[in-house]
Amino acid sequence: MQKDFPLPDRCAGLRALLEPAAIALIGASDDPARIGGRPLRYMLEAGFAGRIYPVNPNRDMVQGLKAYPSIRDIPEPVDCAIIAVPAKIVIATIEDCAAAGTKSAIIFSSGFAEIGGDGEAMQAQLSDIAARTGIRILGPNCLGILSFGPRFFATFSSTGDAGYAEPGPLAIISQSGAYGTHLYAVARSWGLGVSHIITTGNECDVDVAECIGWAAEADEVKAIAAYAEGIKDGPALIRSLELARASNKPVIFMKVGRSEEGAAAAASHTASIAGADEIYDAVFAQYGAHRADTTEEMLDIAYACTAGIYPSGNRIGLITISGGVGVQMADHANKLGLNVAPMPGQAQEELKKVLPFAAPRNPVDATAQVFNDLTLLGQNFSIMLDEGGYDVVVGFFTVVAASPYIVEPLLKELDELRERFPDRLIFLSLIGPPEIVARYRDAGYLTFEDPCRAIAAASALVGFGKSFAGTRPSVPDAAGPLKALPAHALSEWDSREILAGAGIPVVEARLVKSGGEAAEATASFDCPVAMKINGAGIAHKTEIGGVELNVATPEGAGQLYDELQTRVTKQAPDARPDGVIVAPMIGGGIETILGVQVDPVFGPAVMFGLGGVFVEVFEDVSFRLAPFDHEEALAMIGETRGAKLLRGVRGRPSADMDALANALVALSRFAAAHGDALASVDLNPFLVLGEGQGCLALDCLVVPGGVED
Repeated sequence: MQKDFPLPDRCAGLRALLEPAAIALIGASDDPARIGGRPLRYMLEAGFAGRIYPVNPNRDMVQGLKAYPSIRDIPEPVDCAIIAVPAKIVIATIEDCAAAGTKSAIIFSSGFAEIGGDGEAMQAQLSDIAARTGIRILGPNCLGILSFGPRFFATFSSTGDAGYAEPGPLAIISQSGAYGTHLYAVARSWGLGVSHIITTGNECDVDVAECIGWAAEADEVKAIAAYAEGIKDGPALIRSLELARASNKPVIFMKVGRSEEGAAAAASHTASIAGADEIYDAVFAQYGAHRADTTEEMLDIAYACTAGIYPSGNRIGLITISGGVGVQMADHANKLGLNVAPMPGQAQEELKKVLPFAAPRNPVDATAQVFNDLTLLGQNFSIMLDEGGYDVVVGFFTVVAASPYIVEPLLKELDELRERFPDRLIFLSLIGPPEIVARYRDAGYLTFEDPCRAIAAASALVGFGKSFAGTRPSVPDAAGPLKALPAHALSEWDSREILAGAGIPVVEARLVKSGGEAAEATASFDCPVAMKINGAGIAHKTEIGGVELNVATPEGAGQLYDELQTRVTKQAPDARPDGVIVAPMIGGGIETILGVQVDPVFGPAVMFGLGGVFVEVFEDVSFRLAPFDHEEALAMIGETRGAKLLRGVRGRPSADMDALANALVALSRFAAAHGDALASVDLNPFLVLGEGQGCLALDCLVVPGGVED
């Protein structure tokens, strides 16, 4: 019979997992090379300050410590139990831990959901035990936790064989244990300190999202590097990202599974829900996280975050001793959306006085001659930061800055600059012996061999700065009260009536049920019209001959009414036509597409892109989770390449961006209000007219949940 337990605070259980004072190692081995022996060896060697209780029914002593037959025999309830036993006895072991008052557990054992079948059923039991008893469980199939401050090294990773470094500001949170420890090993080789490594494995209870929230509130953590193959609790991730942003803590997130092959591999690894990749992009954009693609990118940004400076502006100044490299730097900065604004005219004149041999525009080509008198370099930097007003400066000095005769004078100039401009980011691109590079780094300067990597890291920090400095989005309430969506397929006419009621502009139209009504409607519009068959479940009207454009006369419209009915009946015998929609042809404007899809992890998300064939050819779309505000809608539009067209190019007038943003906001409120009752919404084409002239849905379809479009 299962015992009912008083459920403790889940946050307290998480603290017990990450900051334990007393631990048990169940399956403890006297062999320090075995999975059950390594954590004990690591903690004994590192000097873990807490109390350690090995559990092994076959031994009295394990690695010099008294051993206990079971968790129930330990003289006090422990904060955390490390479980290194075969999968078949893990369930009973966790039940014993809960009965003994254990607050949390780390399960190394594999053979659960990642293998499917019985393993999946056993993992479900672990989740049930965690929910029923309140014990917090990390894993199964995980590599454990490394907490560098208290020297709590609950892992069997061989990274401990070389000893563990002192703590630093970066928290690593990873579903994959091997990748989490790999990231640590690379960070350590770079001299980048780590505060925690948390590997969550199959996530029967504790997951990446929750751990990000914990790190956001941990004083010793200054930046968070996260890795996930899939997220099971979308709202939890959003809450944690919001908490990190409110704490001004950057989150660098590698979400793998962009490709079909990658998503399949993720599912087989940790039984993760991969979700739609575009929705993850939307989440990270909306909540201020940076999505990284490579380990190098993650650590470049994490390293740059050690400066603790997150500019709210994106003006970047470039100084170089090579004109060619300056061009390369400017190209890369532009590609990443940084503003390589030229130096003001007066500042250029001042630079020419100081450095007559320099090209002073931006990039500033100071040439190598500047190192003959480093005070000139200091003046150059000063003018760029003061009069140029750049938020970030990247200097390309290559091997010259590594000369032993240059280091100290250059540092003197840089230190004076930093004292005058403490809020500006200064990156140095240089190469030299490790001890020389370390001199710059120890002095607090960000150094990179490749100037483009420095610029990419700067771009990420600018993104964080914008997110931290910006006002929190004023997320509108979901639209309401609204009628419940019908539980059956909707026609285009039904859809437009529903969307118009939600504040989304639609083209004026009439639903007609005869040739005479079609002629009358056409005459009332006094212009060429479009005629479209209407009916529930008829989604692709053009393909079955159900659309006729530029109908010029009432007589023609009357004749076409019956012809449309005949075409559709012939091409789609199962279709159920319900009249014809007559609408005026609207000239000009730019065709876009608006849509909604309901993601299984994050819920309803709104899509925007160029409409018509462009959406299929260019796949140039952006997403946001619903609901969102006007500012977020404008940012969403701006992420697409089509934004240039909307802003006006080659003399074309600007489109009505505000009206488009308002429509996106209204659609987001509608999507959020209906949530799970909605499957999708498609507005294509959605015509955006000239500035001040508004926008209109020319075609639309709402698909309720459980109904195929």
